[in-house]
Amino acid sequence: MERMKVVGIIPARYASTRFPGKPLALIAGRPLIQHVVQRCQQASVLSEVIVATDDERIAETAREFCRVEMTSAGHPSGSDRIAEVAARLACDAVVNIQGDEPLIDCAVIDAVAGALGETEMSTAAAPIKNPSEYDNPNVVKVVVNAAGLALYFSRRTIPYLREAASGSVSEQLAAFPFLKHLGIYGYRRETLLRLVRFAVSPLEAAERLEQLRALEHGIPIAVVKVDYDGVGVDAPEDVARVEKLLRR
Repeated sequence: MERMKVVGIIPARYASTRFPGKPLALIAGRPLIQHVVQRCQQASVLSEVIVATDDERIAETAREFCRVEMTSAGHPSGSDRIAEVAARLACDAVVNIQGDEPLIDCAVIDAVAGALGETEMSTAAAPIKNPSEYDNPNVVKVVVNAAGLALYFSRRTIPYLREAASGSVSEQLAAFPFLKHLGIYGYRRETLLRLVRFAVSPLEAAERLEQLRALEHGIPIAVVKVDYDGVGVDAPEDVARVEKLLRR
C-alpha cells in the first residue's frame, strides 16, 4: 500500500481564560508553541507540521520555525480550526496535536498516525496510575472493545466496578486497567471534513467532549494504548513544572 501523506496540525489561539497568550509563554527561553512544533517535527510519519491560528502574534512567532495557516476566529473547537486548514491541503490524513503539551512524545504521534492505515479516526490512551486522576472530571476516561475501538469516552470514571465498588481507589485501579484519554487525534482528511459538518451531538453537548460526535455518527475511533503521561501547560504555574522536567 502506498504510504499515506500525513500532516500534523497544531491549533493555537491567543485567548485562554486561565492563561491568555499561552502559546507565546516562554519555557526555558523558547515559546511554548516552538517546543510543541519541534517535538512534532521529530515524528517520522508527518510530512509537515503546521500551526493553525487566527492570531497574528502567534503567526509571526511560529513562522520562524514552521508553516503557519491563518484561520477564522469563529471556530468552536480545535477540530473545526484544523478542518479549515485540511480543506485546502493536499494530504491523506491529519493529526491534531494539542498546542499546550511541550513534552509530547513523537512516538505517540507516530502511533496515532499509523492507526489511520486501518481506520478513519484514531486517538491515544494511557493507563491511569495516579489515584488523583480516578475521579477527576478533567481526566477523560475511555473504554474500548476487543478490536481496540472506542466504545465511549466520559468525564465519569468508567467502567463501574460492581464487585470492587466498596474498595479504595487504589484497590479499584489494581482491579481493572482504567484508561485515560490523551488529547491527540488522527483523522483521514475526508472523515475530518465530514465530521465538522455535523451539528453538535447530544452526548457531546452533555459531556463537553467533541469526540463523542464521531461515535454518535458511527465513525469508529481506534484507540492506541501508549505508556505516556502528558504534561500540559494549563496555567502560568505549570511553566516552572515543565522547565524542571526539561532540565532532567
